[in-house]
Amino acid sequence: MRIRDAVQKEDYKILVVDDEQGIIDSLTIFLNKYYVTGITNPMEAVETLKNEHFDLLILDFLMNPIHGDQVVEEIRKFNKDLYILLLTGHKDLAPPLETIKRLDIQGYCEKSDKFDQILLLIESGLKSVEQMRIISEINQKLSDAYTSLKEAYHGTIESLRVAVDAKDSYTAGHSDRVAYYSKLIGEKLGMSEEDLETLYEGALFHDIGKIGIPDSVLKKAGPLSPDEYDDIKNHPSIGAHILKPAKIFDNLIPIVKHHHERYDGKGYPEKLVGEEIPYMARIVAVADSFDAMTSDRSYRPRFTLIKALDEIENGKGTQFDPIIADAFILVMKEKREQIENDLKIHYVLRKDDSV
Repeated sequence: MRIRDAVQKEDYKILVVDDEQGIIDSLTIFLNKYYVTGITNPMEAVETLKNEHFDLLILDFLMNPIHGDQVVEEIRKFNKDLYILLLTGHKDLAPPLETIKRLDIQGYCEKSDKFDQILLLIESGLKSVEQMRIISEINQKLSDAYTSLKEAYHGTIESLRVAVDAKDSYTAGHSDRVAYYSKLIGEKLGMSEEDLETLYEGALFHDIGKIGIPDSVLKKAGPLSPDEYDDIKNHPSIGAHILKPAKIFDNLIPIVKHHHERYDGKGYPEKLVGEEIPYMARIVAVADSFDAMTSDRSYRPRFTLIKALDEIENGKGTQFDPIIADAFILVMKEKREQIENDLKIHYVLRKDDSV
């Protein structure tokens, strides 16, 4: 166990690895204002670094049973950030520059009877360590602030989304189901976890713009007039406008704004065609249509599962992206029981609903 000096030491931990105990003793004396640990066995040093934090490693090159560059090879497998200063007493046997760069060895110095150059490199290295500490602290604070801000915005938008569901009892839970279906499609298509999260959130908020649609239109029993239908068609643009001030939701806006585009270009609001439509919006379009068809409305009863899937099949290439539609149909056939359980069977399947 290392005994700390009575003198107040600076808050840095340095590990010195050299198979000559005399070098370790000399450096420990010169570095007495820091917490210094010395080890003569390079293999023991690797194990120590796996279990204990150090700010700087001073490492001899020529050692037994392995050389310093081999020690660094092992260290870099589990620690990419450690600041390493490599020493050698044999200039002609020093590792090539390419090796030093590849292993990200930050400092290199020849041994001598005087430690002036080594001490300068150590001081320089510790300044770099301090700068990295500061940068790390700043990044953590920024990350915490970003998370808090995102949670605040998320809470606000979630409140609006719940308000939309509350406006129309026929569509309550619609956004949750669309988000669920969308994620299943995304998983089937092999999307990354990051993209799946974006897809899920975008689907969750896809109808947020309905908060700006009059109740008289949103809850109307029966067919809509042309003017009322125009009002309904505004909700994707309204939703995008709601999200626009919060930059953290930039990646959700294309989903919200374009989930009612059609693959044949006859959708809204911009009549985009085929792959002009954002990929995630094409996914949500399929999930949204399926849930609308399998949910009761004031003006019509829900479709059976078979009928809804037939509509998705028939809409391939016109209303829906064919690849996405096929992925959804396949998911429904493969995971029907799981889907029913996950959704707590939000509709009671009819006898003719077999897949």
